[in-house]
Amino acid sequence: MSKMVPVPTHSYLPERDADKVPILEARHLGIDFGGLTAVDSLDLTIGRTEIAGLIGPNGAGKTTVFNLLTKVYQPTRGTILLDAKDTAGMNTVQVNHAGIARTFQNIRLFKDLTVLENVLIGLHKSMNVNLMESVFRLPRYWKQEKEAKEKALELLSIFQMQDLAKYEAGALPYGAQRRLEIVRALGTNPKLLLLDEPAAGMNPSETASLMENIQKIRDSFHIAIMLIEHDMNLVMGICEGIAVLNYGKIIAKGTPEEIQANPAVIEAYLGKKKEG
Repeated sequence: MSKMVPVPTHSYLPERDADKVPILEARHLGIDFGGLTAVDSLDLTIGRTEIAGLIGPNGAGKTTVFNLLTKVYQPTRGTILLDAKDTAGMNTVQVNHAGIARTFQNIRLFKDLTVLENVLIGLHKSMNVNLMESVFRLPRYWKQEKEAKEKALELLSIFQMQDLAKYEAGALPYGAQRRLEIVRALGTNPKLLLLDEPAAGMNPSETASLMENIQKIRDSFHIAIMLIEHDMNLVMGICEGIAVLNYGKIIAKGTPEEIQANPAVIEAYLGKKKEG
């Protein structure tokens, strides 16, 4: 793990990313639903190859933050810069094309399609064929489809899933479906991968393997990864910078060691200790 160092934006980034433009900057981000403020004045900076964590008690607003970053929800206020580009006015598809991919707390696969077909859907934007080439199946179409299948199998091999390519996605065990969702997200060629509870439903062995693979993905693709996760062994084991959310506000930021020792974090998770 790289040492975290201060940068001019009053944030900390991994030392290897400190001289580069952050992949993500959220400034004073907030959203209201009716009269309720769900996320308030959120500031977040992620380095270009950082593995970051967003943690907090249930209902803290973590998935809402992911929905804001990916424009499932449009922010009520604040700014989101992706690779120094303001995403104001973008929709979910445009943000994905700009470089953010995500997985969901509740798995969203095309369960009646095969494993391979699910990954090919993620890869569709990399295919550069026109309507005529697609309709009439011209040679350029077949060449690009062959290349896409090869790429899909290569991505599946990250999780040793290439032999499952012809199986229906819905027939896979729960943990394998979660891994497939990550592979499909990688197919969109992201600069920032958001993982919403990737270890949910996994046994300790699967979680240990997931930790290795998240690091492998970062190192192989040179991208940033941010995860929401309740498994603290996973978070503390791979995250370099961690932000803690409670009631829609960030109450702490720091390294795993700093977060584990932070009284405000301990209180948010365990409640305030009664005196006397």
